[in-house]
Amino acid sequence: MNMYATFWALVPAIVAIALALITKEVYSSLFVGITVGALFYSGFNLEKTVLHIFNDGIVGVLTDSYNVGILVFLVILGTMVALMNKAGGSAAFGKWAAEHIKSKVGAQLATVLLGALIFIDDYFNCLTVGSVMLPVTDKHKVSRAKLAYLIDATAAPVCIIAPISSWAAAVSGFVEGEDGLSLFVRAIPYNYYALLTIVMMVGMVLLKIEFGPMALHEKNALSGDLYTTPERPYANASQNEEGNANGKVIDLLIPIISLVVCCVIGMIYTGGFFDGTDFVTAFSQSDASVGLALGSFFGMLITIVLYVVRRVLPFRKCMECLPEGFKAMVPAILILTFAWTLKAMTDSLGAKEYVAGMMESAAGGLMAFLPAIIFLVGCFLAFATGTSWGTFGILIPIVVAVFANTNEHLMVISISACMAGAVCGDHCSPISDTTIMASAGAQCEHVNHVSTQLPYALVAAGVSFVSYLIAGFVQNAAICLIIAMILMLGTLLVLRQMNVKRASEAKEVRAAERKVS
Repeated sequence: MNMYATFWALVPAIVAIALALITKEVYSSLFVGITVGALFYSGFNLEKTVLHIFNDGIVGVLTDSYNVGILVFLVILGTMVALMNKAGGSAAFGKWAAEHIKSKVGAQLATVLLGALIFIDDYFNCLTVGSVMLPVTDKHKVSRAKLAYLIDATAAPVCIIAPISSWAAAVSGFVEGEDGLSLFVRAIPYNYYALLTIVMMVGMVLLKIEFGPMALHEKNALSGDLYTTPERPYANASQNEEGNANGKVIDLLIPIISLVVCCVIGMIYTGGFFDGTDFVTAFSQSDASVGLALGSFFGMLITIVLYVVRRVLPFRKCMECLPEGFKAMVPAILILTFAWTLKAMTDSLGAKEYVAGMMESAAGGLMAFLPAIIFLVGCFLAFATGTSWGTFGILIPIVVAVFANTNEHLMVISISACMAGAVCGDHCSPISDTTIMASAGAQCEHVNHVSTQLPYALVAAGVSFVSYLIAGFVQNAAICLIIAMILMLGTLLVLRQMNVKRASEAKEVRAAERKVS
């Protein structure tokens, strides 16, 4: 049976995702999905299956220079976190924050604000925000699942509406024959999922709305259990750290600022800025993998020099943080490797070609409905493959081809729908690298993060879908954005009313039980 470029191409990813959600165990679930993909590719030949898993899959993705650059970046960031903890910078910031952040709402809003400020790259965002805010959110009894959601919701959604980010660079590169960065900027007001996720997140924090599995996690956190489930892979991490009691807030701020500055310089360097290319163009054609690896390396060097000169950490102790940082990132590296391998399996089965064919066949007489359709296709593809950048690469060239020399305004809306759908699917998917990074940054068990975040992401996705239906007909950025915001705020008020009603019913039940007893 020929499975190439058919629905079967998406089955391995669907199997992996379903197993992860059912078994709550991500490593074996991913490997089963990889095996299913290899079996389909080889025609159920054992030798070819094993060779495809290892040669084309695991070894293939680990010899890809881009992937290796991301892994180097992860290890260096893990080392930076270990350095800041051992130097006492994280503890000092925690004490400072404890004096200035007085409430649980304040701790969550500070997390959102920090996430919004670190818009260069989603990987960098996830791990940096997590390491900085963890002691603060722990003190104010914010569950690890809620912290992971706040980190994840300010990673990709913020990066996809920031013109100076690795995501803007990636999207610009996929728009052939057009001014990529200009289209990206024009698409920002139509990027409903990203904008509405940020509105929803801030609104829920201020209105104190929780629902779905997250409500249980937050309830348990108030009584001291930050994890809720037995799986707590990082529970003893803080107990093993011997931070310097003389550490100061600058021992965290200078390393973080150095990282941001060095990563920006690293990215524009790879884009040719120092060879005469202007800043915007250099950023749009940068290599995020190399740039972030270079930037994080020099950020780490500055941090080591700072600690040695200030005598908060001797050089030998700094070097001990290297294996510690690597060890802390092993779970994330393992999941990332399996997720990349699963993508290689679906690619070899023609998943891209299958989705491209579906898109082109739907383009005919449904022009006004196309943004909403593209949003759904982007969601599904990114969810099944765990990659938003791969989804951009598939859908954006098709959209440009469909609307070339016809309706440019609808093309901008549809490109934005591609980006929003890709971010939404990526946000929901348990095999997404950004979701994996958010779990690692918040030190939250991965499947817990996925299951608690999903209802929140689906609410934002539902409102976004309705907004794209309206945008396809109205085609006015300001009016459509106002309508989308009103819909989101209305949804939040309904959710709040449901929470109040549920709390009232629970109170009545407790009162009735007391009377009986």
